[in-house]
Amino acid sequence: MTAYTALILAGGQASRMGGVDKGLVELAGQPLIARTLHSLAAQNQPPVRILISANRHLDAYAAYGHPVLPDTLPDYPGPLAGLLAGMQAEPDSKLLMLPCDAVQLPADFATRLLAALPGRQAVSASDPAQWHPSLLALQAGLQPSLLDYLQQGGRSIRGWLAGLQHDTVPFVQPFANLNTLQAVAALAQQWPVD
Repeated sequence: MTAYTALILAGGQASRMGGVDKGLVELAGQPLIARTLHSLAAQNQPPVRILISANRHLDAYAAYGHPVLPDTLPDYPGPLAGLLAGMQAEPDSKLLMLPCDAVQLPADFATRLLAALPGRQAVSASDPAQWHPSLLALQAGLQPSLLDYLQQGGRSIRGWLAGLQHDTVPFVQPFANLNTLQAVAALAQQWPVD
């Protein structure tokens, strides 16, 4: 069993959701952040620590009992700024990064990504429909590479991964991609009753 820290990204501006705080949008009566935390707790290899990257409503996120990390870079430079804050908080830990809408992870999600990590710097997930670069396992020690990429103006997870020893792990189950309130409402229609 590999020890790792989970980093949940909830620090974006959610522009495709009309600017509402995505992690606090409710899915079947619970905020997405709560659903994602539940999904992590259900892993057959749970994290030793969970960090939440957030830039708004810090008290609401802190109420879940995990450290909340605002970006250390100005002007919302994107998910990589949240990742950088996570690396700065846990420089010696393998990180499992996931967005705050990762509400339906298979129980072996962390196990499979971490098992593929030896010999690589990063491993991300894909499903039959698409690649999900924000569902990502990372070796410790990548902070200098990320800082360099950000300082050169890079903002894309895909762009940063292109410069790393990176591979993908295919999953059969599709991953939710809840970028609009309509997508959340559609998933809520299929959600099992708690």
